[in-house]
Amino acid sequence: MKLYIKLVKGGLMVASLFLSIVTQAKVVLPALFSDYMVFQQKTTASVWGKTTPGKSVNITTTWSHKAYSTKADQDGNWIIKLQTPSFGGPYNVAISDGEVTNLMNVMIGEVWICSGQSNMEMPLAGWAKIDNYEKEIEDAQYPNIRLLQVQHVASNFPLGDAKVDNGGWKPCIPQYVANFSAVAYFFAREVYKKTGIPIGLIHTSWGGTIAEAWTSAATLKTMPDFVDVVNKIENSAKDKNGASLEQQMQSWLDVINIKDAGMQHGNATWASANTDLSSWKSISIPALWGDADLLNFDGIVWFRKTVTIPQSWEGKEVKINLGTIDDDDITYVNGKKIGKTQGYNVPRVYTIPGNKVKGGALNITVRVFDSGGEGGIYGNKNLISVSSASGEKISLDGEWKYKIGLDLKDVPPNPITNNGPNRATVLYNAMINPYLQFPIRGAIWYQGESNVDRAYQYQTLFPNMIKDWRKSWNQPDFPFYFVQLANFMKVEDQPKESSWAELREAQFKTLSLPNTGMAVAIDIGDAEDIHPKNKQEVGRRLALIALAKNYKRKITYTGPIYQSQVIDDNVIKLNFSSTKGGLKAKDGGELKGFAIAGADQKFYWAKAVIKGNQVIVSCPDVANPVAVRYAWANNPVCNLINGAGLPASPFRTDNWKGITQRP
Repeated sequence: MKLYIKLVKGGLMVASLFLSIVTQAKVVLPALFSDYMVFQQKTTASVWGKTTPGKSVNITTTWSHKAYSTKADQDGNWIIKLQTPSFGGPYNVAISDGEVTNLMNVMIGEVWICSGQSNMEMPLAGWAKIDNYEKEIEDAQYPNIRLLQVQHVASNFPLGDAKVDNGGWKPCIPQYVANFSAVAYFFAREVYKKTGIPIGLIHTSWGGTIAEAWTSAATLKTMPDFVDVVNKIENSAKDKNGASLEQQMQSWLDVINIKDAGMQHGNATWASANTDLSSWKSISIPALWGDADLLNFDGIVWFRKTVTIPQSWEGKEVKINLGTIDDDDITYVNGKKIGKTQGYNVPRVYTIPGNKVKGGALNITVRVFDSGGEGGIYGNKNLISVSSASGEKISLDGEWKYKIGLDLKDVPPNPITNNGPNRATVLYNAMINPYLQFPIRGAIWYQGESNVDRAYQYQTLFPNMIKDWRKSWNQPDFPFYFVQLANFMKVEDQPKESSWAELREAQFKTLSLPNTGMAVAIDIGDAEDIHPKNKQEVGRRLALIALAKNYKRKITYTGPIYQSQVIDDNVIKLNFSSTKGGLKAKDGGELKGFAIAGADQKFYWAKAVIKGNQVIVSCPDVANPVAVRYAWANNPVCNLINGAGLPASPFRTDNWKGITQRP
């Protein structure tokens, strides 16, 4: 979804750093092994590292006092397998090749991999600030929950080690939890409170990333859509001429700039004060441009708005807050460039010096470049504004003009480069592969936004990724629990097709894999923010699945699940499972979110009534109904729950071709 331009050689840096330290006498361990770490309970746990070739390595642990030993091979590599007991601790682990390395305050418990894109990455504080974040951080006193924060690295080939923050594992205390994954923390907190079992969280996610980046080359090569791109990446890993690849990227960007209709010889002509706006269309900002008849559009769009600056502001510094923009922007005021930013989740605040501020018309022009997925100026409408030094504000919420500068379909495809995370297999190589020898309890996952435009493909890609991880870990059935995409973007007046709904359907279908679970979040999203702040409930719903399935708590962990339909004259009767406590409308009123269609495939809003474990759906405009859809929208208004208050997943009873399905 995102475009990254600078060369990143982090993977090579990790490898070279690891090898250089080996020249020292003391045993060298991957970043995974440190004080405060957690080993998976009741398993055979591997410990590995490097030392001088041929040297003996010995390990003793205080949980068993058993001595383990091996010899390093001709390259200095060694591995020892330890038997771990039931949960407990703290323990110490002594590793020696003649000089002892002690791992202190080690716990035995449950290790969970936490991965995905920005909604998994979203920290309690940091760039996001979840609901009630200050109090949540203050209360985060759970030293038996341990945190390992993996740094962002992409690699064209598998790496043996990863880079981590804070020198390794750290206890869950305010100092370390503030910048850690909120979803992962709230998941672990709920499980720990109910079980008392120490928990280790390996947080390895990267905002804006695609699922195929987290999947191995071997698995992607079984999917025709990815064979060519994986082969190119593997070949580029063997080609050390990185500069030529960078030049290819720069040449591609040069073509984009030349073909952008809003630019002439490097000058932003569409930012000029006398630009003719008669052919420009209107859009309500903030919004992703899929809401402005630009669905599935990638490229450059220019946005324009004029506000009036009071005379009292003249000569004083003014700030323009554009919130967040997907992906990159260049912003102009009265034809003059005032700033540019790369990155879909980076706030845009630009300053106009006082000597440039005059009373009267202020023309704001924003050139937005989106390289994939949704694009636009999509931040909080209460934030986007022009503000004076004294705090007075002029809102930028509302109507803007826009015009397409370039459609990426009109230029050659983005060349394969050695940088950036949005390439097949590169995050699996750098941020998953280093942990494959380390036993885990399971994985939690929150991703999908960056694959929305290819939701139909996700029906195959996502389950293949899960099976890939299980095979790679040599744990063929470990639990894999994921979050279904939350509601987002504007509410539609009438039923319509939705790529977000199709992605949610792909996630729902993945439940056919054994030992999977899905936390439905269709009721806790935010129309104006792709990163909703209520991560407490997301983590809790994931924890409910684990508590029920893995820790044998007798609790309801999922909302109503659609099973089948029965057509009875002019009504359709829907059958559900997971109805303990009865089907209900969340607000106690009428059911919302149901649409019904006949053979013409035209959907109408429907009346829906609960009768036992069924929902009866009908509409006077559809005399002979054949299909029902529920919550089938980017941001549906829907309210079907069960007695536990958990929401039903969006679903459809038809199998008609979707908008992301190829011909």
